[in-house]
Amino acid sequence: MNEAAKEAVEGTRGGNAAPNLELRQVKRVFRQGRNELEVLNDASFALRSGEMVALVGPSGAGKSTLLHIAGLLEKPDDGEVLIDGEPCLKLSDNARTALRRRAIGFVYQYHHLLPEFSALENVILPQMIAGVGRSDAKARAAALLDSVGLTPRADHRPARLSGGEQQRAAIARGLANDPSVLLADEPTGNLDPDTADGVFAQLVGLVRNGGLAALIATHNMDLARRMDRILRLEHGHIVEA
Repeated sequence: MNEAAKEAVEGTRGGNAAPNLELRQVKRVFRQGRNELEVLNDASFALRSGEMVALVGPSGAGKSTLLHIAGLLEKPDDGEVLIDGEPCLKLSDNARTALRRRAIGFVYQYHHLLPEFSALENVILPQMIAGVGRSDAKARAAALLDSVGLTPRADHRPARLSGGEQQRAAIARGLANDPSVLLADEPTGNLDPDTADGVFAQLVGLVRNGGLAALIATHNMDLARRMDRILRLEHGHIVEA
């Protein structure tokens, strides 16, 4: 990747000493009639710039719920979520949406690329929704696709991309607005082992070079052990493995 592309991908980070993402004593209970299911209880952790952290636990343990809360898509029953040191849960809906667009990137197990748009357009669109001009959005999208090795495929629609290429485009889209936090839910779960290794290696490089913090939910313990830390969700609590 050339220097101009690298600079566009990395963006700028302030000298903020606060964690990029912090959850403090988060509690989430689901109620159905008289029954209560406590999914998260006093869940607390912090992620800092350049850190990749695995989130593991059995199916149904609450990993997706925790990611939704960390990504400001769902409110907990108690506790606090801080992004770059800013408490988020008392913000208005509009302010929380604006913060989510600016500071949080998402990558899912299924790429969810818009099928009628090219890879390049899929990375341009989130930026334009956030208010970036088309020419600037196109330049950053091209740089991000270059960073994941998709420049030759930038004009292809998702149906003409392989599974690995689709997921790399989804990673580029997740980084489109230069977030400080990346949340990923089984980002290599649909890929064969060799392709998964390649996609993960590129994700590691982007996190390290971009100075963001990544929380990655996975059932793949080999993948989890390659990250900086492993957080295990057990009976609603976060335990560092």
